[in-house]
Amino acid sequence: MAVFRVPKIQSSDNNFYLWPSEVCIMTKLKIKSEALQPKFDELERKNQESLLGGGEQRIEQQHKRGKLTARERIHLLLDEGSFEELGKFVMHRAKDFGLDKEHYLGDGVITGYGTIRGRLVYVFSQDFTVFGGSLSETHAEKIVKIMELAMKNGAPVIGLNDSGGARIQEGVVSLGGYADIFYRNVMASGVVPQISAIMGPCAGGAVYSPAITDFIFMVENTSFMFVTGPNVVKTVTHENVTAEELGGASAHSTKSGVTHFACANEAECITQIKQLFSYIPQNCEDSVPNLPYTPGNENRPALNEIIPANPNQPYDMREVITGVVDENTFFEVHKNFAENIVVGFARIAGRSIGIVGNQPAALAGVLDIDASVKGARFVRFCDCFNIPLLVFEDVPGFLPGTDQEWNAIITNGAKLLYAFSEATVPRVTVITRKAYGGAYDVMNSKHIGADLNYAWPTAEIAVMGAKGAAEIIFKKEISEATDKEAKLNEKVEEYTKKFANPYRAAHRGYVDEVIYPDQTREKLIRAFAMLENKAAKLPKKKHGNIPL
Repeated sequence: MAVFRVPKIQSSDNNFYLWPSEVCIMTKLKIKSEALQPKFDELERKNQESLLGGGEQRIEQQHKRGKLTARERIHLLLDEGSFEELGKFVMHRAKDFGLDKEHYLGDGVITGYGTIRGRLVYVFSQDFTVFGGSLSETHAEKIVKIMELAMKNGAPVIGLNDSGGARIQEGVVSLGGYADIFYRNVMASGVVPQISAIMGPCAGGAVYSPAITDFIFMVENTSFMFVTGPNVVKTVTHENVTAEELGGASAHSTKSGVTHFACANEAECITQIKQLFSYIPQNCEDSVPNLPYTPGNENRPALNEIIPANPNQPYDMREVITGVVDENTFFEVHKNFAENIVVGFARIAGRSIGIVGNQPAALAGVLDIDASVKGARFVRFCDCFNIPLLVFEDVPGFLPGTDQEWNAIITNGAKLLYAFSEATVPRVTVITRKAYGGAYDVMNSKHIGADLNYAWPTAEIAVMGAKGAAEIIFKKEISEATDKEAKLNEKVEEYTKKFANPYRAAHRGYVDEVIYPDQTREKLIRAFAMLENKAAKLPKKKHGNIPL
C-alpha cells in the first residue's frame, strides 16, 4: 500500500490551515486465475512506482521547502476522485550522460484531466522530485498531448509549474520540446482559457509558456520567474540581487506585472485558481457561467454619497464596484500592479462580468503605460471568452511626462483603445466623475462601440479640466484684466457650467441616460439582460495588427 499525505501549511496571516489528508491509496488486487496474477501484480507494482515520483527522500525534501508534491497539488485542485491520469508510465528516451541508468515513470510531469466543481479541465503538474522537474522530449510530449485534447474538447488547461528548466543532458531535443509547448499555447490562445501556477522555479525559456497563457499565479517565497538568473545578472550588470528580489511573486505582482496573483502559500494559490475558474467559460464558444438569482430591492443609497464635493478629492473606485455588483462577488485581478486602474470579475444578478475601472485613489486615476497594458490585456481576455464588460470611468487624461512619452505611452495607450474597439461582447460604461480628453474616448466611449453609456449627475465630460480650459480659451481676457485671478475664477465657473457636466454629451446621444447613483445597479441588471443575445461581427480579415 502506498499512502501520501499533504503536509500542514499555515498562511502568513495565521488564519488558514491545511490539515493532513490522504492523497492516494493503492491496494493489491487479487484475482482467481493464478496464471494471470503476475500480470496484475506487475501493473500494481508500476502503479505504485509511478506514485513515488523521485522517491520518498525527495518527497520529504519537497515538503521541507514548504512545497506540495505534484500529485498533492492536483489532489487539492480537482474534485475528489475525478482525476484521470494520462501517460503515467512514460519514460525518457535519452541515453547520454548516464540517463540510460536512471528512469522514473511519468518522467517528471503528471498529466491528465478531471473536474473542478463538476466542470472538465485538463491539467499538468511538474514533479520537482524527478530530475528537478526538468523538461525532456517525453515530458513535453505529455504536456502537448493534453493541450491538444483540451482544444479538441473545449476545456481549460491549468499548468502547475515547478521545474529547473530544460533537461540539459538532452540538448536541443529539450529545447524543441519547449517550442512545441509554446506553439500549442499560441494555438490554444483565445480557444480555451489557459491558467499557469508557478509553484517553484521557472527560468530561462520556460517562462515563455506561462507568459502566453491568460493568467499567472505565483507563491510568495517559494516560486520565481526570470529569463536570466541572479548569477548571470551579477556577471553582466554587476548587480547583486536574490532570486526572490529578481523574479519572486512580490516583484512580478508589483513591478513587472508578469503575475496576476501573488499567494501566501500553495493551498491559497489553488483556492484562488478555483475562484477564478468559477467566472470563466469552458471555451470561446461557451457562455459565461451564471448563477441563479432572485430579484429584490436593487436600490443602493450608499452610492449617492461616494463622490466627494471637491472634484479633486480622491475616492476608492472599489466602493463603487462593490456597491453595484452582487455581494462578495468582486474578484480583483492584478491588484498590486498599475493601481490607477482596477480590473476583475464579478456578478450582476448572477451574471459573470468583467470590470474595468479608473482608480481616483491612485495617481488620480490617470491612464499611463502600465494601466493601459493591464486594462487592454484584461479586455481582450473577456472578449475572447464572451464575458460582458462593465466600465467605471473617472479619468482626468493620460499621464504627462518625458518618462511616459519616451517609453511609448502613445503606442501603449493605443492598446487599450484597440482592445475596447475590437471587443464584440456586451459593453456598458458608467461615467462617475471625470471623463477628459482622449482618455474619454479610450475608456469604452460610445464612439468606439460601447452599447450603453450612463453618467452620474457628478460626471464632467470635457476636453480638459475647467481651469486649464479657461486659461487657454480666455487667455487674452485674463491677461488684460485688472484682477487676473478674479477673472480666471469667473471664466472657470463659466466653463464649468457650460461643459463640466454630462448634459451636453447626453444632448448629442453620447450618453444614453444620466442616472442617480443609487439606480446604477438596477439599470445595469436590465442593460446586461437586454444585451444577452448581442450579435456583432468584425470585418472579414485574417487578424488585426494591434500596436504591440
